[in-house]
Amino acid sequence: QLQLVESGGGLVQPGGSLRLSCTASGVSLDSYGIAWFRQAPGKKREGVSCISRRKGGIKYSDSVKDRFTFSEDNAKHTVYLQMDAMKPEDTAIYYCAADRLGVLWSDCVLDGSEYDYWGQGTQVTVSS
Repeated sequence: QLQLVESGGGLVQPGGSLRLSCTASGVSLDSYGIAWFRQAPGKKREGVSCISRRKGGIKYSDSVKDRFTFSEDNAKHTVYLQMDAMKPEDTAIYYCAADRLGVLWSDCVLDGSEYDYWGQGTQVTVSS
């Protein structure tokens, strides 16, 4: 059973930066499809970014493009979400998600229903 643990959330001022981490329990994440999602109070879950294993490359939602950066360190079984130029509307609980079949997808997807494994989430608050 894959276990994912997010960390790195907190309070940041508008324009500031945070880096979220998602670490897997003793499993290399490069054999999974991986994505970041977020959910703000009273809003639907939103896909933020995913990595495409077959096609290569990273996908971002329009709301975070050019501000957020997805990266991974396979030796540490960890993926990261670097968040820069943050806005109050980035306030949400952030989750990483994984799916074993994701390595077979022609392209990664930002649809939460496609992912089987989820972390517990980490709160991010952007406020002055």
